[in-house]
Amino acid sequence: MSMYATLEEAIEIAREEYLEASRDSSNDDESPAVHQFSLQKYVMQDGEIMWEAEFMADENDAADALPFRTGEAAQAIFDGDYDETELRAEWLEENTLHEWDEGEYQYEPPLDTEEGQTAADEWEER
Repeated sequence: MSMYATLEEAIEIAREEYLEASRDSSNDDESPAVHQFSLQKYVMQDGEIMWEAEFMADENDAADALPFRTGEAAQAIFDGDYDETELRAEWLEENTLHEWDEGEYQYEPPLDTEEGQTAADEWEER
């Protein structure tokens, strides 16, 4: 899992990884077709926002992140034809993962521990 501080960087790295994987599996000179764009937003314990993005050749492929766009919309993001502000605005906050322990994430912080309650209080203050 690779997380990046900016959405733009996450998309760019995902594009590069997809192109590299596509080169390994095909001999075509054509631009690879993208059918799914997956995205995940994380809130770290220190409040920092991190992003993970992934492009997929097939809508049925399993991704670490949540499927966010498919078909032509995914291809447009791959081609760089997207508005970052619009993507951020369309992200559903209930899909954001929160770090509650190093390397462990949940959709909401665990409230049954002192650490979890402290983290929840910190997130609510933001």
